[in-house]
Amino acid sequence: MLIFSDKNVFSSDCSNCNYLSYTIINTVESMNVFCFFKPLDKRASHLYFFAMLFIKRSNFDQLLESLTGDYRVYVPRLMGDGTGYSLLGESDTNYEIGKIRSFDPLKSFYFLGREKVAEDFKPDIPRDDKPPCIVGAKACDLKGFKVLDFVFIDDEFGDPTYMKARKEGLIISADCTGVGETCFCTAIGIDPWPDSEFDINLSPVDDGFIVTTGSDKGRDLVESNWKLFVEEDDAQANAVKQNRDTVKSDVMKRAQEKRIPVADRLKRLIDKQYESEIWKDVSEDCVECGACNTICPTCHCFLLYDQKSDGKLARFRIWDSCMIHDFARVAGGENPRDRLWMRLRNRFDKKFNYFPEVLNEIGCTGCGRCVAACPGKIDIREVLARLEV
Repeated sequence: MLIFSDKNVFSSDCSNCNYLSYTIINTVESMNVFCFFKPLDKRASHLYFFAMLFIKRSNFDQLLESLTGDYRVYVPRLMGDGTGYSLLGESDTNYEIGKIRSFDPLKSFYFLGREKVAEDFKPDIPRDDKPPCIVGAKACDLKGFKVLDFVFIDDEFGDPTYMKARKEGLIISADCTGVGETCFCTAIGIDPWPDSEFDINLSPVDDGFIVTTGSDKGRDLVESNWKLFVEEDDAQANAVKQNRDTVKSDVMKRAQEKRIPVADRLKRLIDKQYESEIWKDVSEDCVECGACNTICPTCHCFLLYDQKSDGKLARFRIWDSCMIHDFARVAGGENPRDRLWMRLRNRFDKKFNYFPEVLNEIGCTGCGRCVAACPGKIDIREVLARLEV
C-alpha cells in the first residue's frame, strides 16, 4: 500500500492522484501504526510504503545518541529490584527498556518537584533550552497526562513550564514485559502497553523493538532516520502479541486476587461509603508523610513560598501533599480537614469521585507506587476492596 507522509501534500495534489482516496488516508490515520520507508523516487518524495517497523537495539542506541543534541534524554536503568531514570551520556548504552514502570513518576520531568517561578520581578526565569525526551515510559504514567493536562494546560492561566515541556518534549514509550507486585492497571481499565500520549512506542522483541508511531513528531523522527529501521516479520509480531497477552493476564490475576471493584463502580462506592468508619480505621496506619502523593503520577498539588538569598527575593514552587495537616488550613487557623482520616478520605474522593465527575477519568492509574512507598503499609487496592463490602 502507498500513502502520503504529508496529508496536506495529498490534499493539494489529489486531483492528479485518482489511485488514492481520502478513504485510504482516513483508514490509515485511524490505525495505531503509521510508519515509513524510503521514498520511492525524487519526483514522488512524499510517497512511502506503509509497514510495521523493527529496529535493532544497536540502531536504537544510535538513534538515542542522535537525540541528545536536541533533547535531555532520560533512560531507565536497573536500580535494585526496579528501574529509575537518569540522563543518557555519550556512548551510553547501559539502560533497560521493558520491565515495569520506573520508581520515578513521569510527572517529575514536566511538573518539577522544586522550581523557581519568579525572581526580583523579572519578566521571566531562564530555563533549560533542551526539552525532555523520556524513554521507556509506561501506559500507567502516560494515562496520568489526562489529569495533569487538565490541571496545567490553559490558554490564559496555564503553567508555562509544563506546557513547554509537553509541547516540545519527546516520549518514547514501551510495553511492560513484566508485572510488579503492586501493579493493578487493568482494574482501572488500562492495558499494560501504551495506546496514546506517545510519539513512538517500543515493543521489545529478540534483540530490538517493534516500533509504533503515535504522533506527527514520532512519524517525522522515523522518517528522518529510516535507514535504522527494517520491516518486521510475522514471528516478531506474534512475540509482541504473546507478551502483551501474558502480561495483561498476570496483572488481571493479581487485581482479581485483591478483589478490586470494577472501574465503573468506584465512584458509586465512594459516594456510598463517604461516612463509613473505614476511613478512620485505615488512617490508624498512616504516618502523614505524604509519600503517596509525591510518588503518584496524577497528584499535582503544590505550595508557593518566598526565599531571600544573596540580596535577591525569589519565589519557589514545591510539591505539596493533601495528607499533611496544614494543607487545607486557611487564614485564621481554621482547617476543614483537621483529622487525618478526613484527609485520607479526601485523597480517595478526589481520585475516584471528583475526577470521574469533572473529567470522566479516574485519577488513579493503577501503577501501585503508593503501595510500595507507604511506610504504614496502606494498600490502596485493599481499601478499595473494603469499600465493596
